[in-house]
Amino acid sequence: MRAAGKGTSALKAGVRRVLARTGFDIVRSTNNRGGVDDFIPFEATMRAARSAGLPVGDYIDEVMNKTPGATAATIDELRGFGVFDAKPEVVLEIGPGSGRYLERTLKECAPGRYEIYETAAPWADYLVRTFGVVARPTAGSSLAPTPDASVDLVQAHKVFNTLTFLATARYFFEMARVTRPGGRIVFDVMTEACLGPDAMRAWATEGGDGHDSYPAAMPRHTCVELFATLGCTLDGSFLAPMGVGSTEVLVFAKGT
Repeated sequence: MRAAGKGTSALKAGVRRVLARTGFDIVRSTNNRGGVDDFIPFEATMRAARSAGLPVGDYIDEVMNKTPGATAATIDELRGFGVFDAKPEVVLEIGPGSGRYLERTLKECAPGRYEIYETAAPWADYLVRTFGVVARPTAGSSLAPTPDASVDLVQAHKVFNTLTFLATARYFFEMARVTRPGGRIVFDVMTEACLGPDAMRAWATEGGDGHDSYPAAMPRHTCVELFATLGCTLDGSFLAPMGVGSTEVLVFAKGT
C-alpha cells in the first residue's frame, strides 16, 4: 500500500515514529511503478492500529493522514451519484491497500465478485483472507487478467497521484476496456482544481521528501476527453482531502 498522506515528509516522519515503537520501519515495495517507492508494512501498520484501538482504515484516515472520516465521506458522495444504486455484481479495485474503500463498498452493494489489483503482496493476502476478494496478478499498469466488458464498477482511490503518467494512462484505457456498458468508473486525480496558489505553496514546502514525482498531477479535461473517446460520460466530480491539499474524484458512466 503506497504511503499517501500528510504531505509526504510530515506523514513519513509521523509514521516512522509510530512504527518505531512497534519495532518496524518503512521498507521498499518490490513492485514499484510510480514515483513513491515506499509502502507501509502490513504487520507494523496493523500493530499500530491495534495499539491505537482503531480499525486499520480509520487509523490510516485519522492518525496517519490526519483526515478523519475521509473514506466515509467519499463513499457518501459516491452514493449520492447513484454509483451503488444498480447493486453492481462485479467490482474491481486498483490499489486497494488496506481495504478501507473496499470494506465500505462491500457494505454498500454486496457484489458477488470483487477483484483487486494490489502490488503489495501482504496487503493483498490480507484482503483475500478478510473479505474473500479475488486478487489478480498485477504488473502495475494492466488489468489483463480481467475480460473485456465484465465489470460493473471499476474504482481506484488515492492511487493515480502516486503513479507515473504512463502507468496512469495505461490504467485508464484498461479501466474502460473491462467496464461493461452501463457500468461506472470512479477514480481520483490531482487536477487543476486541486492546484491553486496556496496548494502549490503547501506542496512545494511540505511535500516531496525525496520523491519529486509525488504527487502526480493530471489535467481534468485530459481525463474527460480521453474517456469520452472510450464511450464514457462524466457524471460529476468532487474534491477529497489528500496530504497537504486535495484530489478530485471523477465519476464516469460507460455508454450502453
